[in-house]
Amino acid sequence: MKYSEPLLTGVLIKRYKRFLADVRLDDGTEITIHCANTGSMKNCAEPDSPVWFSDSHNGKRKYRHTWEIVGVEAGAMAGINTGFANKLVQEAIELQLVPALVGYDQLRREVKYGEENSRIDILLESDGRQPCYVEVKSVTLGVGQVAFFPDSVTERGRKHLRELISVVERGQRAVLFYCVQHTGVNVVKPANEIDPKYGETLRQAAAAGVEIMAWQADISASEIILVRELPVCLD
Repeated sequence: MKYSEPLLTGVLIKRYKRFLADVRLDDGTEITIHCANTGSMKNCAEPDSPVWFSDSHNGKRKYRHTWEIVGVEAGAMAGINTGFANKLVQEAIELQLVPALVGYDQLRREVKYGEENSRIDILLESDGRQPCYVEVKSVTLGVGQVAFFPDSVTERGRKHLRELISVVERGQRAVLFYCVQHTGVNVVKPANEIDPKYGETLRQAAAAGVEIMAWQADISASEIILVRELPVCLD
């Protein structure tokens, strides 16, 4: 996925009210930009971190700029715009970059399903084969070379795992897809210390037959694209 134009740069002053961040530009000017991430952004919102942001060129928006990337430890980059995760996975599937998800004729987004009033991020379908339900999670929390999910307690994440388990119990295919928007990691693990119940439910899902995969993005000021599969350790 290419950005419509190269991103602008600055230094993070602070992130606050979940949706806002103050940034200092190279000339010393300070601006407020939109933060497209409602999560905790643990390890991704440290003051004085380099940031990259886009310009909507829409003067009617109260905050015309959107925070897209942050520099994290060891010179790595993390894509903090969670709205991109589904787009990145869809692009990778349509370009047949994910071998485990090739061979489907139709891809639909945000399809209602399940017993708990859910919407699946991606539904893959073909005549003559069972549909494949793909739930996408954006991963940005890195500690050393390990990526963790979630970065805060998530009952919604547990709900999605329960729904995927139900899909498998119906004899259909279910996939939990970790979209790793962090360039400095090489394995994905459940954040048991942050949300032990999520880790427990994740292991139950794997035991029930839910497929769990993770793909890592290459990130730059001009493009972000999923390029490699990472191992997932359930411990």
